[in-house]
Amino acid sequence: MTNTRKSTATDTATETTTDTAPAEENKAVVGPPLRHGQAPEEVTFAHHLRISGRDYGPGQKAYVSPDYARQLRGNGYIARGRA
Repeated sequence: MTNTRKSTATDTATETTTDTAPAEENKAVVGPPLRHGQAPEEVTFAHHLRISGRDYGPGQKAYVSPDYARQLRGNGYIARGRA
């Protein structure tokens, strides 16, 4: 009995497609992870805050999930934006 091996065209069939993700999704998010379909928000801290073992001082910026930004805004940790 002989084994016959069929060659497949995997070398020519594998095309590398580069999916270009929006720049917002490539930014490092601190705090709770983003949910599906959410875009990170850039926030400026008004007070000292430690998130995931890293210290953020007043005036520093970071990207957080919209839910976490809402929570921090309600607690007064995010600086008011200028109009």
